[in-house]
Parts: sequence; C-alpha cells; structure tokens
Amino acid sequence: MIHAMPILVRGAIVALALFVSSTAAAQTPPADRPATSTTPAASIAPDDPQVRTVVTVVAQKEPADASTLPVSLTVLPRELLKAIGVSFIADAAAWSPNTHFTEFTARKLSNPRIRGIGASPANPGVTTYVDGVPQFNANTTSFDLIDVGQIEFVRGPQSALFGRNALGGVINITSTRPSMTEWGGELTVPFGSESEVGFRANVSGPLQEGKLAVGFAAAFGQREGFTRDVLAGTDIDSRESIAAKGQVLWTPSSAWEARVIVSGERARDGDYALNDLAAVRANPFEVSRDFFGHTDRDLFSTSIVARHQGPRTTFTSTTGLVRWKTFDETDLDYSFFPLATRANREEATQFTQEVRWASAAGAPVRFSDSVSLRWQVGGLAFTQGFDQNAVNNIAPFVLSPFIDFPVALTSPAAALDDRGLGIYGQATFGFGGRVDVSLGARVDRERKNADILTAYSPMIAPDVRVVQERTFSDVSPNVSVAVHLRRGSMLFASAGRAFKAGGFNPVSLPGDEAYDEEHAWNVEGGIRTGTSNGRFAASASVFSIDWDGLQLNLPVFGAPGQFFIDNVGAAASRGVEIELASRPTDWLDLFSAVGVTRARFSPGTISGGLDVSGNTVPNTPAYTATFGAQYSNEFRPGHRFFARADVALTGAFEYDEANTERQDAYTLTNFRAGFRARWVIVEGWVRNAFDTRYVPLAFPYQFSSSGFIGEPGRPRTFGISLGIGF
Repeated sequence: MIHAMPILVRGAIVALALFVSSTAAAQTPPADRPATSTTPAASIAPDDPQVRTVVTVVAQKEPADASTLPVSLTVLPRELLKAIGVSFIADAAAWSPNTHFTEFTARKLSNPRIRGIGASPANPGVTTYVDGVPQFNANTTSFDLIDVGQIEFVRGPQSALFGRNALGGVINITSTRPSMTEWGGELTVPFGSESEVGFRANVSGPLQEGKLAVGFAAAFGQREGFTRDVLAGTDIDSRESIAAKGQVLWTPSSAWEARVIVSGERARDGDYALNDLAAVRANPFEVSRDFFGHTDRDLFSTSIVARHQGPRTTFTSTTGLVRWKTFDETDLDYSFFPLATRANREEATQFTQEVRWASAAGAPVRFSDSVSLRWQVGGLAFTQGFDQNAVNNIAPFVLSPFIDFPVALTSPAAALDDRGLGIYGQATFGFGGRVDVSLGARVDRERKNADILTAYSPMIAPDVRVVQERTFSDVSPNVSVAVHLRRGSMLFASAGRAFKAGGFNPVSLPGDEAYDEEHAWNVEGGIRTGTSNGRFAASASVFSIDWDGLQLNLPVFGAPGQFFIDNVGAAASRGVEIELASRPTDWLDLFSAVGVTRARFSPGTISGGLDVSGNTVPNTPAYTATFGAQYSNEFRPGHRFFARADVALTGAFEYDEANTERQDAYTLTNFRAGFRARWVIVEGWVRNAFDTRYVPLAFPYQFSSSGFIGEPGRPRTFGISLGIGF
C-alpha cells in the first residue's frame, strides 16, 4: 500500500499531462455525439460545441450544476450507463474512486463501502436514494436498473443534509423522465454465456403534450450459475428476475409538477456460492453440498414527488413507500455433511415523507451587489418495521455429544420498529460571484423498539427474550468554501461531522443486543476543472476521516453464519482521488478514475477481545483505479459504431479486522462494441476478458477447515444483445 500510493498518483499526474497536451490540439466534437465519460465536472459531449454541457445533480438535495458543488462527486449519465452495460449499482462503482462493493452471488446482499466506511446490510454506512427515497436496508439496493437516467456517487460524509447512515457518502439513482414531446423507446434481447437470456424494454411519451406524460419499462433475465455442485452435478448460484416500472408525469402549470413512480421486482436466485476459503482458491467454482438452497426476494416501491417552482422559492414534497420480503434457505455447514441448514424469512415496510423549501435557482437573497444568499430548509419523517424469523436445523451431536437428536434453533425471531425525524438547513453566502461559503446542520432523533426471541425445539435450554427501547439523537454540522476560478473550474474545501445510527442486533452474544451510534469527522479539499468546449474535465481531492464508536460486523461464536454489530473503537482513513476525462479527437474518448485509501484502526481498538490497533480496516482496497477508452464513429447519418475497453484495478484488502486473510490485488478487463442504426441495435460484450480468479468476499467461519469461507468472483462472461429502437 505504501509503495502503491506514489506510483498510482504519479501515474495519474502523467495521464493528466498527456490528456492536457492532447486536448490542446483537439477538434470540435459533433453535436449529436452521446456522452461517453465519467464526467468528473461536466459532460464530454456538449450540445453546443463551444459551451460546456451542464450536468445537473441532486448531490445536495436541490438540483444544481455538478461543477459548482464543493463535494467529491462522480456522475454517470444515461448514455454512459448504456455504453458500459450497467445492470446493477455495483457495475457502476468502478468509476467512482475509493468505492468498493461487497456483493454476494445472491443479489439480496450487496453492501457499498466508500473510503473504508461500510456496515452491515441492515445498517449501511452509505445510503442509497432512489428517486429521492432513502433505502434503509441493503436488501432494496441491488436491483435491476431499468430506465435509469443517472447515478451519482457522492463521496464523504453527507449527514448535514441527508442525516443518518450517510457516513461514507450517498448514492443517488434517478429514473429517466417520460418525454413530454414525442413517443420513443427500445427493446433489447441479450444472449450470453451460462445460458443467459432475457429482455429489456422501455417506452414513454405524452398523453397531452406539455402537460401529461407516461413511461413504462420492464426487464426479464435468467442465467445458469457459475458454481457447480459436484455431488448433484448441477449449478447452485443461478439467477432469475422480472422487474417493471411505471411513471406518470403531470405539469398542470409552468410552476407545478407532480411525478409518480411505481416499481417492483421478483427475484428467484440460487444459493450462495460460499465454500471453505482454501477450497475456493484451489477450485473456485466447485462445491459439495448435501442440501440445495435458494434465495427469493420481492421488492415494491412507490415515489411521489410534487414540486412548485415560484419566482423566489421552491417547494418539494417527496413521499416514499418501500416494502420488501425475502426467503432464503442454505446449507449452513457449506459441506457434503448433513450437519446444519438455515431457513430465513425477512420482511420490512418503510414509509418516508420529506418536505423542502429553498430559494429559487436564479433568485438568491441579495444583501448588496456583491453579497447574496441561497438557502434551503427541510425535514424528513420516517417509520420502518422489520421482522425476521430464522430457523437453524441442527443434526444430532453437532451442538453437544450428549444431544443425540435433531434440534431446531429459532434465532432470531425478531420484530424491530423504528421511527424518526430529521430537520436540516443550509445557507450559502456568495461573495462577488467568486467565493461561496456554505453553513449547514441537521438534527436527527429516532426511537427504536426491539422484541427478540431465541428458542430451541425441543427445549434443550430456556427461551431467551429481549424487549428493549432506545432513543438516539444527533447533530451533524458542515461548513464548506468554494472558490470559482472561472466557469467550470473551482477549488473547494469542507469539514463536517456525520453519524451512523445505533440500533439492535436480531442475533448477538448476551449483552450485545444493542449497539451505539458511530461518528466521524471528515475534512477534504479539492479542485475541479474543464475546458469550455467540453474536451477535457478533471477533478482531484484529498480527504481525512477520523471516526469513533466504529461499528463492525462480527461473527456470533457458536452460531454459524450469523453476525452482530459491535462498537469496537476508533479508526482513521486518509486518501486521494483523481478523475480525468478527455476527447482528443472527434472519435476517441479517454477516461480514468484513481483512488488511494489508507484506513487503519486507532490505538486501543479492541475487537472480540483482540487488540487490532494499527490493522487495516477490512474490505478497504489499498487503491481502486479504472482506465478506459472508447472509439465511436458515425459513418453514415443515423448509423454509429462504437468499441470500448475498460480496465479496473483493485488493490489488496483484508477480509477481517485481525488481518488474518486477505485478497491480493487483481485486475478485471471488459470489452464492449456495438452498432446502432435508426431502428437496429446490435451489441456484444466480454466481462473479465482474461478470466481473472479472485475472491471478492470472505469472512471468519469457525466450522470451516481454514477458518474462513468465501465466494469466487465472476469468471469470464460474454454475450450479444439484439434490439430495436424508435
């Protein structure tokens, strides 16, 4: 790690110099060319070749030009998502520096980490927002991305505006707006390795031009698994899902608009491809199981957004309803021995209501010709109910040599209820059109109730029931300064405090049923720049994070496959991030994103009775780096060919806080090419083209021979898509 940092940073600086020199001789790009870069500050594809394209984001609640915001931000617009072939959020994460996903083969579990900050799926450290609605559980974030207009990765603590669980950052996903002027859409059918097949379709258009529009999207996909059960001769980690989304956009006047988005997904996945870590490394896609498991998940969500744009102020109301349920069964010993199986049911319903008032974009409060004020205030109220019923079926003699009969351990049977309120405000003072100083703060308060039961059948031990209630309160301040050098270029610095909510563990060691909040102070500074014609864009930032009350996901001793959250101490994270995008010619785009993180536990940090002071925080790659190029040529009007290559490097990272086992650095290479005419779409792709073998996730497991179990990363996959568009 110590050696990798200067090498990567020097490489990024050299790349910056090369991009700048190549941009100096660049020609003006054609106006109809689609965006193909990660756009660190602005799109590389301006509609007017002499004017930088404005990329509008909601990284700070209110719509704003990305190049003017004092935050570390990566934006992936719709055209780029299509060019990369993004189906899930984790597919896009490579383009956000220092962003790493811990993703299981069953899509139920996918947990993002930014700059070393993460958490359990039930208490994420990075909050995902979908059309303005926060997702309180990772179960609702790894879904099929259909008809998505943009993804924003906002790195660094964002609690001053977003509140709880924005300690590492925020991921904003927004759906494509239905067209108010004309009908259009497309249908594509993919065919791939592992018998992959499906379809993706979307259509939108006006019912009343300029007043009322609708949009519909749907997707179906299935594939066989990568991992084979050598005993049964079948694959175990297959996937199948069907998803749909419907929208209505109504603009009764120039001042009002209302948008209703309803979506759902039904996923029926196979089992987890977990196996003893040593066996995964020796034979990555082979397991031996005596029990065939599965993972079922159903999602439903509704977002209702009403917005009024007045001459001086704006008002926005966002109402969200999210409901999900899962049922998974697995071979809990992950071997061919009939020792233990697990049947786990979870379901939750969350309701959120946010209201926000703000100064209109072009109407700040003016104190003088050189001093102005932009402001926003708002509040969020929420409720969430979570229920879980997990039954571990344990064979005779497993628990004890004296227990010669099978036992069903119900742990947990849990009902967790949560309700809370957050109130926030931000004021941005502008001085002479060159300097902006922002002051913001948020006050959060929530109450949690837990009713947790652990029981045996037959009753070999007394039932254990925990009924508790706790209230958590927090204040999250933030201050930032932005110096605008010229249009599209700025320097910024910020400092802020963020927190991750405390709560209850459905299963834990006695006395650890509840855990406290985690807090962090973040200081960062950076630069963002670009050329006026959109040929070049760059951003760079450095950050320092100190957090205490660190929450870690720890295994429950004697309960295989079960984990609890515990506050173990403190840690610090330091790093740098650089993003570059350039168009040296009309037909070539170059892009890169590099992040380096050094995250270490602070002195005196104890985890599970072990002193982990100075150890690396687990699942935090020493670096992430993505480099790529895209060739695109419109050889006839309405006929375009493109070819793209991306190389993603992930530095070494530890699997556990004791730093017992680790994944070494690895590289994944992807290729994609296609042809698009007015009506015809043909694309082909190869992922992990060189079939790199790696183990992206593993964790301690006392019943495995090596002490760890893990899952192999996806092997080489390939396929084609055929479609029509109109």
